[in-house]
Amino acid sequence: MTQHNGAQIGLTAHYTGYTWFHNGLSHPAFATPRGRRLVALMRPIDALARRVGSPSVEGLLLARHRAIDLELDRAIARGEVGQVIEVASGLSPRGWRFKQRYGDRLRYVEADLPHMAALKLDLLRGAGLLAAGHEVLPFDATAASGPLSLSAVVSRLDPRIGVAIITEGLLMYLNKPAVLDLWARFAQVLQTFESGVYLSDLHLNELDHSWLIRPFRVVLQAVVRGRVQWHFDTAPAATAALHQAGFDRAELLDPRRVLQGQPLADPAGAGLVRVVTARVRRGSCDRVEPGSGTT
Repeated sequence: MTQHNGAQIGLTAHYTGYTWFHNGLSHPAFATPRGRRLVALMRPIDALARRVGSPSVEGLLLARHRAIDLELDRAIARGEVGQVIEVASGLSPRGWRFKQRYGDRLRYVEADLPHMAALKLDLLRGAGLLAAGHEVLPFDATAASGPLSLSAVVSRLDPRIGVAIITEGLLMYLNKPAVLDLWARFAQVLQTFESGVYLSDLHLNELDHSWLIRPFRVVLQAVVRGRVQWHFDTAPAATAALHQAGFDRAELLDPRRVLQGQPLADPAGAGLVRVVTARVRRGSCDRVEPGSGTT
């Protein structure tokens, strides 16, 4: 499994962390000076994009974040989820906000590369935001075993209670075999719990074809200082890969439909991404070999 670029992800963690704060979704503790500088650098570009009708990075980020929030809320309300693992959580405020909302009804584990996990833990503790049942653990999405692996994280959870795994903003930094391997690991782990839900953002090549959208991808790559990857041409291709990985049900949702009736900062930006919702029944997953998913 190819190692992802931690420096890329660390940079965008600061950028997205300040974006959440700037839009009233986060706590000042997660608004770092580096994030403030990055957002200030991007603001004129986003403003120009909106004026000419092109998607903005901010619009995409807000739509995907709020849509994942809403899908997680719905899964909790249905009784499917009482535990959450947010993978590559960066400076996401989701753990803090959901623990505020649900208290002892929800256990929340944030997992990220060791340096980012240490920073997040320091920020939470320093601001007095770390509640009981809220953990931040070192984790590497590419580790198949050992103390930084997914199995080490899930060993701390209760198998009698449903689990949601969330990846937001991670998949674009991994190559396709790495994404398929990660999905297979998630499906295998989730089937050991009472119920299992996977939520993520995903970009598709079919959404990246017009003159309005291609500049967005160029800007995004400039922000992260590296290549970003779209792994599937269409939603059916992505859902087929999720089924092959071991999920019983999988769907790709348009954030504009998930958030229907709610104001959107930038509908064009919101339309550039899809939200993965995938589920697995207990004991139903047959493990596929890494990299053996559909193409």
